[in-house]
Amino acid sequence: MAAVDKSKSNIPLASLARDGWSTEDEATATCFCGAVQLAFPTQGPGLINTFVCNCTDCHKITASMFTSGFTVADTHLRYLRGRENLKTFSLSNTVLSKNTMTNYFCLTCGILLYRVSSGSPGLSILRIGTVDDFHLHETKLRPTVEQFVECRASWVQSAEGAKQFVGSAFAGL
Repeated sequence: MAAVDKSKSNIPLASLARDGWSTEDEATATCFCGAVQLAFPTQGPGLINTFVCNCTDCHKITASMFTSGFTVADTHLRYLRGRENLKTFSLSNTVLSKNTMTNYFCLTCGILLYRVSSGSPGLSILRIGTVDDFHLHETKLRPTVEQFVECRASWVQSAEGAKQFVGSAFAGL
């Protein structure tokens, strides 16, 4: 396999969607089938934070051992297509709080695109894995925080360079 230049935009063949893009200030996130696509900010003030979460809720909702995500202000989040193709599932009494976490999934492919917490109105929590430009995974969306480190499986390495937190690093989630 040829080496990828991680210093430049990289939108690989990674799903059925073929129209992802990124600019200096904004990029796209798309579900696997391409039915739903969002545009989000790649820097502040709309990009709030980037993180890895090891909580047990994230284990289950992602069917994996952790999630990597980023939080954006809803005022900076745009639907490019497929809003009507989203299905929600809400859970109250989450791992940390009594807040309700509403999850937004693509009805066609089932991918979790983002979550919204009742404890943090006006913010959406997107999944780094849905971002079309893989270069952003290494740069602007590289996690700066790792939370619930006490729930991290022993065989999973810590997020390099991220500040480590027992419990949540963010109020309201």
